[in-house]
Amino acid sequence: MRIGIVGAGAVGSAIAAVLARAGIEATIVNRRGVGSLAVLLAGLAPHLTAGTREDVLGADIVFVAVPWMRLGDAIGGVSDWGGRIVVDCNNALEGPSFKPVELNGLTSSEAFAQMVPGARVVKAFNHMLPHLLAGDPRAEGGRRAMFMAGDEPAAKVEIGKIIDAIGGYRIDLGGLREGGRLMQFPGGPLPALNFVLFD
Repeated sequence: MRIGIVGAGAVGSAIAAVLARAGIEATIVNRRGVGSLAVLLAGLAPHLTAGTREDVLGADIVFVAVPWMRLGDAIGGVSDWGGRIVVDCNNALEGPSFKPVELNGLTSSEAFAQMVPGARVVKAFNHMLPHLLAGDPRAEGGRRAMFMAGDEPAAKVEIGKIIDAIGGYRIDLGGLREGGRLMQFPGGPLPALNFVLFD
């Protein structure tokens, strides 16, 4: 499957790093253009390449990691995602104040899913601090717990395979409502915690 990453901030770059270390190829795009990606691309070649917005949004699996208020610019304009997997790696905060976004009773992933019509949304990779996400999931001698939630079991299987491949320990928290609520920041109890499973 072709993998795209939208966003090259702390979280997007961390996702790119952990995928590249596992030998998984991905294409990344950001709003500042290819020139701003030179250092990241040089460090993660040949597994990470830069692409156009159309390339990345057209991938089979798209990781989205951008500030909440820029989601419209980053992923808007796609009328039907055609059942492709979109990974919500975001937290519903207004920057730079970190004020929670008003979601009118929805979880952040339910609100995100409304922005990507026709996509199979999986919430993942948002709950870890970027330096932990970019690091080796086996660094403590076990496997770092990596949570995910989603309403489409087959989509979670595919993201679970990626978590396995990078060395993490996947934990399925259920659907976007119940599981997403546990993972979201602010409000959920799981973000920023570092759980490690020792076999």
